[in-house]
Amino acid sequence: MIGTMEYADILDHSEIVSNMVLKSDVMESYQDARKALNENAEAQKLITAFNDIKEQHEEVQRFGRYHPDYNEIMKKVRSTKREMDMNEKVAEFKIAERNLQKMLDEISEYIAFSVNNDIKAPKDGAALTDVGCGHGGKCGCSAS
Repeated sequence: MIGTMEYADILDHSEIVSNMVLKSDVMESYQDARKALNENAEAQKLITAFNDIKEQHEEVQRFGRYHPDYNEIMKKVRSTKREMDMNEKVAEFKIAERNLQKMLDEISEYIAFSVNNDIKAPKDGAALTDVGCGHGGKCGCSAS
């Protein structure tokens, strides 16, 4: 019965933490930036253009440099992405997204390390990439 009560207590505390995250300034900034991005016609046009060229890029990638349109598509991908990234609303959203990810990583790290310092925790958005173990390179991996 103790295990069940401890489990219920952990769930209650996790709900409190999640509500704190949802009510945080960082989450509010993220939601505002996302709304502004979704409502901005120019940003949506750039995102659509990038997604379209990305599909062509995936087709070209199947054949690599041997595809006849490889160089042209690669240039278009880079220029379209740069144009999209330079849009003010896209840039604001990416900053807000990074800030939210950083906060979530810090919370995860704090929880993991409060249990044991050897527990792997996301670091610098590592949860979204395949880089390192989550210890920030302390173990000798390539996370740093």
